[in-house]
Amino acid sequence: MYNILTLNNISKAGLNYLGNNYKISESTTDPDAILVRSASMIDFNFPQSLIAIARAGVGVNNIPTKKCSEHGIVVFNTPSANANAVKELVVAGLIMSSRRVSASIKWINNLDLENINFEKTVEQYKSMFSGPEIKGKTLGVIGLGAIGTLVANAAVNLDMNVLGYDPYISIDAAWNLSRHVIHVAEFDKVLSQSDYISLHVPLTDVTKNMINEKTISQMKRGVHLLNYSRADIVDTSAIINAVSSGYVKTYATDFPKKEFLNQSNITVTPHLGASTPESENNCAVMAARQVKDFIENGNIINSVNLPNISMERDGDQRICIFHRNVANVNRNITGILADHHINIVNMQSRAKNEFAYAIMDIEGNLSPEILGNISSLDNVIRVRVI
Repeated sequence: MYNILTLNNISKAGLNYLGNNYKISESTTDPDAILVRSASMIDFNFPQSLIAIARAGVGVNNIPTKKCSEHGIVVFNTPSANANAVKELVVAGLIMSSRRVSASIKWINNLDLENINFEKTVEQYKSMFSGPEIKGKTLGVIGLGAIGTLVANAAVNLDMNVLGYDPYISIDAAWNLSRHVIHVAEFDKVLSQSDYISLHVPLTDVTKNMINEKTISQMKRGVHLLNYSRADIVDTSAIINAVSSGYVKTYATDFPKKEFLNQSNITVTPHLGASTPESENNCAVMAARQVKDFIENGNIINSVNLPNISMERDGDQRICIFHRNVANVNRNITGILADHHINIVNMQSRAKNEFAYAIMDIEGNLSPEILGNISSLDNVIRVRVI
């Protein structure tokens, strides 16, 4: 029986996927894995039993991944599970900001009905909220991951001209991208040629405040900017100044800040990107599937701190080793196994930045002595036998 701790309400679709061999609790003190959505784990005290954390969503800013790695804990997320939900909200934001829908709704709901002729007033002032159609306009999509690709393809289907920028585009994304999307290699060209710009990059030291006073100045005057990626990709003061001056026509974002409130050309939603029942189910099922495969087989997919690695089971036992990415660790492990006449029938080893992970299927059974010898090796963080 494996113990699963939930720190948020996790969709039953995901919890049911785990099956009868998993005990799910909101309070267990010795979890094998944790399922979490937005709850902060920055100050979480990790128990020795914990081997995996799965974020039912994409962003892992609420999880101290570096600390997890030092403790030999694999951190998963669920990219693409909520991609369609975010794409639909981006399309809504694209149209709402262009046509000034939010501002018009606010205006009409605040009319003084007792002192006006309602129908006449509506007809008289509706021109205040006129805005361009998006058909035939150019959309620049910054970041062509799962969400960015869907947004680009949707914009093509809406008869927009689409420019895509992503210097790290994956093979899967390239295959899924519409052939009508023009791939642009220079960031500044996308900025200067787009009528609308939609951001879909992760928040990193490189992308933080990538939209700032300088990059905004490279955009067309009257550009419409959309940020449904992460709040701090856009510099708050820079975008407010640009919208106030009219240089940026509208800004639509899913990340509320007090400074954005009551700004007529800023459309803000309260982080609704993945707030659909379908998305919550998809994220929970993906998180549960990844955790279950890791616990039962040691396989890793969609980890933010370790590489993808998967291997069919073979042999009598499987050893899973979480270690630092330095030379000779695997050689020392296989040396210990050879000294004890343990045959390795299959193995894989991969690294991601400063950490690495190895899977070894062996014939025979490991004694406590062998396991202890492997665990005590320099740079070995955690050893698990399945």
